[in-house]
Amino acid sequence: MKPDKHEDSLLDGFDISLLAALQRDAHATHQQIGEQVHLSASQVSRRVQRLQAQGIIRRYVALLEPVAIGLGVRAISYVTLTRHSGDEGLAFEREIASFPEVLECYSVAGESDYILQIVAADLSVLSEQVLRRLTRIQGVGSIRSNIVLARIKSSTELPLAHLRRGA
Repeated sequence: MKPDKHEDSLLDGFDISLLAALQRDAHATHQQIGEQVHLSASQVSRRVQRLQAQGIIRRYVALLEPVAIGLGVRAISYVTLTRHSGDEGLAFEREIASFPEVLECYSVAGESDYILQIVAADLSVLSEQVLRRLTRIQGVGSIRSNIVLARIKSSTELPLAHLRRGA
């Protein structure tokens, strides 16, 4: 009997260990991961394919060091729109998608409408090229920016402990 959709999407302890290993090093071979999580390479391969098909594994990327490639300034910017009716939000979201310097954009509730994480080569590039372009987007009322002085913690690894409780 084929498991129902809910059962098919449950993660077991091997899946959770596999996801943790992939988050640490997605470049590792299935053999290497299998040794870490006590599965054969073929079992790892099947599980990875299933996790990809389920959309749990979105994609694989190389994480670059921004400073090493000349992007030494990072800013967190808070954007407030002039109005909250009409298409201002959609227009802003469409426009912001074309900014390669904007690494992340979140629509938020609170004092601002959007929070952006931005990288730039230096402060003048941030000010003259990125923030100036942001102010020209129709509907943008105000932008407040904080310049990051030091990176204390930066991680792409999602916590998985809550999954173990359900497994």
